[in-house]
Amino acid sequence: MGNARRDKPADPAFVCGHKDPMAVRELLTRVGDKWSIFLILSLARSLGGRARFSELEKTIPGISQRMLTLTLRNLERDGLIAREVFPEIPPRVEYELTSLGKSLLDPLQGLVDWVTANWEQVKEVQSGFDAGRGSKRKINS
Repeated sequence: MGNARRDKPADPAFVCGHKDPMAVRELLTRVGDKWSIFLILSLARSLGGRARFSELEKTIPGISQRMLTLTLRNLERDGLIAREVFPEIPPRVEYELTSLGKSLLDPLQGLVDWVTANWEQVKEVQSGFDAGRGSKRKINS
């Protein structure tokens, strides 16, 4: 007799708990990418909660100007950050988290805390897997 969980395909709405799992996946993909997480956390830690492009670029290791521009634009489009242009010469632009963006801080920090607490264990398992022991590992219940 088969396992009831494997007898029928899972309902995608059941998996994520939302009637539109594709919408959940789309937003998680954008919010959960490495640059968005670093950018949101960097803005949260910026002096006064605001930062200029060049300041953000310095705080996010490895990000290119193009990727920073795209990530800022996407987060602004999603309503997570606000962009303010000051009428100066040269123009000054500052970014800050919106209230919607600030509501992501606790969940993102929780994810960062989890990574910090479990990174050594993950590295250990990866080393074992890479050494050829990965397929023999049993799932812990």
